Amino acid sequence: MDRNNQWLGHFVCFAAYAIFGFNIIICKDLTSGGVISPFGLFLLRSVFAGALFWLTSFFLPKEKVDRKDFPKIFAASFLGFFLTQITFLMGIPLITPMDCSIIVTTSPIFTMLIAAVVLKEPITVKKAGGVALSFAGILFLIFNSVASSNGVTETTPLGIILLIGNSLSFSLYLGIFKPLIAKYSPVTFMKWIFLFSTVLALPMGAKEVVAFDYAVQSSSFYWELGYLVFFATFMAYFLIPIGQKRIRPTLVSMYTYVQPIIATVISICIGMDQLNWQKILAASMVVAGVLLVTFSRSAADVPEKGKMLPPEK
Repeated sequence: MDRNNQWLGHFVCFAAYAIFGFNIIICKDLTSGGVISPFGLFLLRSVFAGALFWLTSFFLPKEKVDRKDFPKIFAASFLGFFLTQITFLMGIPLITPMDCSIIVTTSPIFTMLIAAVVLKEPITVKKAGGVALSFAGILFLIFNSVASSNGVTETTPLGIILLIGNSLSFSLYLGIFKPLIAKYSPVTFMKWIFLFSTVLALPMGAKEVVAFDYAVQSSSFYWELGYLVFFATFMAYFLIPIGQKRIRPTLVSMYTYVQPIIATVISICIGMDQLNWQKILAASMVVAGVLLVTFSRSAADVPEKGKMLPPEK
């Protein structure tokens, strides 16, 4: 592969996950103050991001969607976007940005478990050990959740559970609908995904969005909302497929660790979070477990019948 293409792949993956790192801080700020509910914020995101994808589609070659795929796309929208984002937006006020960033790195763990069921990929000793180590880190984080000095809980078990649900639902979306995702261009697929997610969110968020007092909001609210819609939704979903075409999947997955690094550094700098030895230990356990799973054998490494591979070390 051309070296320039590889460098482009690395750059866009870094940029996409850096965007997601900032997104943790912004969503925390938007939802924690009680300014707008998770359903209202999700509806605004779906409407505006969907409009951008539909507008972009008018400038690209027309791509027809098979009628039989629309129920699948609706299901993908519910699992991969509605459920994923609602659990995230409901959980982020109940968890610190640092703890949130630790939880979201568990996606490869859930992906591995789904691949074992759907694709019949073997669970090796190394993979099983990685899963055990990561979940031990999460349990340690739950049992060491503490309250701040003013009595407001910083991280709660419910917040951690909601964020685990966020990672699990998105991993299920990728595992179940991978062939459907690959069938269409990102713009075609996303414009329908966001249209259906808007339909799903309307019954729960429409009343609040209509009654919301936009005039009294500060300029920072609109800057943060704009970042959430344009960068964390529209741009990120453009960049990741570009990277996936230019560098190996293992390298793409490694860029997920840019997200917690950025979220942690920013949250500490602006006083949203504090670093302690419990968080460091929990993060180390989770990351080490994910690395064990990431560098374990994939289905492509499984020996054919009658052939043997050396044991994993």
